Amino acid sequence: MKFISQLKVLALLVCTSAISGCATTTFGPEQASQGRLQIVPPLPAYEQEVTLAKLNEILASVELTPAQRARFLYERGVLHDSVGLRLLSRIDFHQALKIQPDLADAYNFLGIYYTQEGEYASAFEAFDGVLELAPSYDYAYLNRGIALHYAGRDNLAEQDLQTFVARQPNDPYRLLWLYLIQAETQPELALQTLAQNRGAIENDTWASVLVDFYLGKATEDQVFAAAKAELTSSREYAQRLCEAYFYLAKTAIANKQYEKASNYLRLALATNIYDFVEHRYARMELGLIQQALQDGGANNLLMLPDEHLPEA
Repeated sequence: MKFISQLKVLALLVCTSAISGCATTTFGPEQASQGRLQIVPPLPAYEQEVTLAKLNEILASVELTPAQRARFLYERGVLHDSVGLRLLSRIDFHQALKIQPDLADAYNFLGIYYTQEGEYASAFEAFDGVLELAPSYDYAYLNRGIALHYAGRDNLAEQDLQTFVARQPNDPYRLLWLYLIQAETQPELALQTLAQNRGAIENDTWASVLVDFYLGKATEDQVFAAAKAELTSSREYAQRLCEAYFYLAKTAIANKQYEKASNYLRLALATNIYDFVEHRYARMELGLIQQALQDGGANNLLMLPDEHLPEA
């Protein structure tokens, strides 16, 4: 009974922490044009701390079956990841896999980490393992496609994103990633495909404005205005800003507006929405900008003044 009670408490805490807030960034069209950044104090991480404490207690003091221990290690790894403690996440995921080697979710996270570190062979192996264990695991196609993209294999990346889109064609984020990867080799086809797929997206979906921005039907001002509309929490606003900054930055990169792009990417990092794909790869994009500027003869990457740049 004690174990069941603890599980119920943990389930409630996990649900609560999932909707709790991270740092919120206030950044509108005027600030975008002038390069100014305002940071609102971060929301308390009390729920995450309590959930971590309960997970630690269960793992240390409750008699668990191997399957239960693997699952709790995995859940703790997910929580560590959500607050930016990636090293602790990796330790938890590896421990979980030692107990339960067929835990596809853990391989998926490790594949993402390998991609962020540029260890592409290991990333491909991890994502291949996910799809071998769970062929219906949609996001393995996205994550492997992103890994292939950063590894310079956009033709293969496009195949994975086509599969990802086909499984849920009304998801604007799937369409955006297909566009970003397809645009690397076939920009005109990418735009045509995005326009054709736009009709599947509901107009009241927040991310529809991001698709419209790429299609030239929405401005940056409209993107930031939409990010503020019909919010349910401060965290939701931070999430939307994280996404907006990243996708606006990608357009700036395509136009070789590297200073503007680097500003937006650092703003995406400042939202502290660690578990969003846009946050995960913002730092990689910054590194690519730095390399592009060096290759072009620039000595330093132009960024916001230090006083406007919180640690991400």
